[in-house]
Amino acid sequence: MSWRLWVPLFAFALFLGLAAYQLTQPKDDFVESRMVGQELPYFELPPAMDGIQGVSNATFADGKPRLLNIWASWCLPCIAEAPHLESLKRQGAEIVGVAIRDRPEDVARFLAQHGNPYARIGRDDLSEVQLAIGSSGVPETFVVDGKGVIRYQHIGDIRENDVPILLEKLAEAGE
Repeated sequence: MSWRLWVPLFAFALFLGLAAYQLTQPKDDFVESRMVGQELPYFELPPAMDGIQGVSNATFADGKPRLLNIWASWCLPCIAEAPHLESLKRQGAEIVGVAIRDRPEDVARFLAQHGNPYARIGRDDLSEVQLAIGSSGVPETFVVDGKGVIRYQHIGDIRENDVPILLEKLAEAGE
């Protein structure tokens, strides 16, 4: 038999080996922002509803570290994280929200039902700010230092065990 007859079999075996290897690797669904360590880009967002201030990048450049929470009233995991945002607020974290593709009446209804942990909420109708800071979805939370530099990214909804981590990262951003 010629060695040429073995080449397709060897190629197929190599393919099966690579496929089996890939199947054993842990799945990574998260897209981390390349903006961690970078200054927030310029933006100015109008208020998401009446009675609350909008948000701009200048909001984050006053020397005080804050959490920047990307969320939406139509987002089910945002409902799940609402009590944990309240817990962060009670423990001294200032939280600034960016409502993604939302209507003022829906934002108001969400906050009335689930609480309002936000000092300010900007309305990002086209997800421009969300995309500019490298957010891959809602909810997502960033720790931003007092100079407006993103120091940490939390992907997904905040759970009880995430609260101490975010408080620690917030404290580090204030040093």
